Amino acid sequence: MAHFPINDIMTLVGPSPRFDLAESLGPDLHLRYVLGPDDVRLGYGTAAGDPGLRAMVAERNGVAPDDVVIATGGMHALFLLAFILCDRGDEAVTTAPLFPLARSALEAVGAEVRSVKLDFGHGYQPDPAAVCAALSARTKLVSLASPQNPSGVAIPPATIRAILGAMQTRCPDAYLLMDETYREAVYGNDPVSPSLADLDPKVVSVASLSKCHGAPGLRIGWAITRDPVLRQQLIVGKFSTVISCSAVDEALARRVLGQSQKPRRNHFAACLARTAAWVERNADRVEWVRPNAGALCCVRLRPDRFDEAAVGRFYRELASHGVRVANGTWFGDADRVFRLGFGLLPLQDLNAALAGVSAALDTESTT
Repeated sequence: MAHFPINDIMTLVGPSPRFDLAESLGPDLHLRYVLGPDDVRLGYGTAAGDPGLRAMVAERNGVAPDDVVIATGGMHALFLLAFILCDRGDEAVTTAPLFPLARSALEAVGAEVRSVKLDFGHGYQPDPAAVCAALSARTKLVSLASPQNPSGVAIPPATIRAILGAMQTRCPDAYLLMDETYREAVYGNDPVSPSLADLDPKVVSVASLSKCHGAPGLRIGWAITRDPVLRQQLIVGKFSTVISCSAVDEALARRVLGQSQKPRRNHFAACLARTAAWVERNADRVEWVRPNAGALCCVRLRPDRFDEAAVGRFYRELASHGVRVANGTWFGDADRVFRLGFGLLPLQDLNAALAGVSAALDTESTT
């Protein structure tokens, strides 16, 4: 029997505490926000996905509609790509820290995963030379995210191009998977970076409605590829696993993508400013890497104030205040680092949650 790896991030889909700062998304949309008078035929959809929805995704990513395959959530796309591109024993290169399910998809298909360590002190930026050193003739997939989860840090296009150049030399048949789930979750009037989907035929972009758009309950994601052979395999793989997406989900997804993102981006900006002010007030005890986009960031308990025992007590004390953060170990980082999801709660609740974190810091910091 095959076994999927167990990770404590599964607790996020269990009972929630009063203040959940472990989440990685913004406020949930409600059904009334996207319901409309249009009738929806409850038959099978197409394996490639609704044509209107593919056209909307394509326009936002600067590609053609035929480059887009709609999946049952971003994880479905990640799993299909791992299954199609990595035979058992093939190598896949990714990073740590990393959203754990992105690694699990690779391990589940029997790929040998080589991780490039990203460092808090270097702002979680990957070193192209380190990525190059991890490549080999057996590498079939390089899996990166920009902006990243858990840090919200974006990878500069120059770094991506350098990695692509190294792949063309070391593993020319490999694909570069770019998880761009947080690309549009910018702050206020900040510009949205162009998608990397059209950068090179070997680049595959994956995203979903879950993080930027507040609709994880609609299981809609997508993969974008300019490679017609890979696209056809994604369509066949989708048909072989789920046949098609829900017609209701696809219809509502069109409505979600048709809505203005300005209110959500303003909310993210306000929450980021509140979090930045909190970090500044507590700078003698915590430090952070400021994110480029997304409703999340990484915070670290300062080593000069928290020994290892105090780190453990901090998490236990935090729970007593009804607050949960995402332990860095979920993502392959140190346990003194935690993902703080600042975008889910209303501002008033975010203030109360951060006050709970401060209270835990008051109890557990050492001199």
